[in-house]
Amino acid sequence: MRSATRWGTPFVVVAAVMMLGLPAAAEHDDDPRTKNLIPLGHIEEPAVLGGFGGADPDIHTDIAFWGRYAFQGNWDGFFIRDISAPGNPRTVSRTFCDGNQGDIVVWDHVLVRSWNTPAGTPGPFGAGLTCDGQAVAPGFEGLHVFDISDPADPVLVAQVATPCGSHTATGVPDPANNRLLIYNSPSSAACPGIQIVEVPLANPAASSMLSFVPAGRSCHDTGVILGDAMLAGCAGGNGFTVWSLDPADGGSLTSPAMIGSVVVPGVTIGHSAAFSWDGEVLIFGHEPGGGVAAACEATDPAGDRTFYFYDPRTGAALGGWTMTRTQSSTENCTLHNLNVVPLRSGRHVLVHGSYQSGTSVVDFTDPTAPVELAWSDPPPKPVPPGTFFCCDVTGAWSSYWYDGFIYETNIGEGLNVFRFAGSQTAGAIKLGHLNPQTQEFTI
Repeated sequence: MRSATRWGTPFVVVAAVMMLGLPAAAEHDDDPRTKNLIPLGHIEEPAVLGGFGGADPDIHTDIAFWGRYAFQGNWDGFFIRDISAPGNPRTVSRTFCDGNQGDIVVWDHVLVRSWNTPAGTPGPFGAGLTCDGQAVAPGFEGLHVFDISDPADPVLVAQVATPCGSHTATGVPDPANNRLLIYNSPSSAACPGIQIVEVPLANPAASSMLSFVPAGRSCHDTGVILGDAMLAGCAGGNGFTVWSLDPADGGSLTSPAMIGSVVVPGVTIGHSAAFSWDGEVLIFGHEPGGGVAAACEATDPAGDRTFYFYDPRTGAALGGWTMTRTQSSTENCTLHNLNVVPLRSGRHVLVHGSYQSGTSVVDFTDPTAPVELAWSDPPPKPVPPGTFFCCDVTGAWSSYWYDGFIYETNIGEGLNVFRFAGSQTAGAIKLGHLNPQTQEFTI
């Protein structure tokens, strides 16, 4: 959950309570929803954002997948979940790493995690001085690299410092060179672009930063599509920047060539960029209020709860989808993290999680007339005493489609699993692994 500032994540000064791997509970079963979005399994770890710096900084963030495992980041490390039975997921391990944000990239036996704030920074926005039991130098910010060959016992093998830290990380596989590249987004005006980090798969302990790629804007999140498209898009500030990774355009995986930059009217905190699987549509999302405000009220501008669709090569606006389910003044809400269902049918369907507006499925096959297909929208949470924001800052940080199911990483609840029963996603390709900001091929 991210904003134009590097630490742009909601904060509530209330202690968190963490319960590791409790049995499935009925929390998301009871939320208002459409009949075609069916709740399945749940791992309950109640948390209130602001627990960092307290006893249990258990603030659930982004998620990635490899085989039967889901890797769920949080503000104090990450969990590994066994999702082989989506109706009954279970926790395999928890690794502690005391730097906030916890964005996750996974590739085979390697996991990379974002550390967003200088180590040793005091206060509720701060970060500690240890990761997986190892010392972290005061002032460090960047990426930690883990060997996850044993899911029950991940091992920290490298610490890679990056200027301005790591707000989000995007994995870019480079099998020709037996390495994983990370497009690191610091989300800082002081570092207006992305940094490229190399993780040698044969020796991840030798991970290092390769280069800085200017974007002309802070990069909050970066989406990548390979295959025939070979594009990367960084969202941040007042819009987005697109690069070509194709040598025919003068680009490459390690030296992206800028195609163009687009200012999106009414936007100040660009957040997310993703692509249709044919590479013809870029989906742009932003985060008014930085994720801590009730920005989906009926009185707010409609653009505050809108995904925008653009031609990634020309920058032409193609349309947009505005959520009609307005929220209350005590619900933090903006359209947040998303991915697109891999379909051979030519239909374009996205899944997104948007804080207290919950999880939603949207068909944007016609970007001029997108349609919401399904949703689960929890009721407002009670505002805890002592908070200095609008709300109990919770809800769906991310909701992603992975191999037939929707996985919602919920800030204050843990992990929720759904099945979408609509025919629009019939025949979806099973991927076997997923870093949601990375589309490894085109359809």
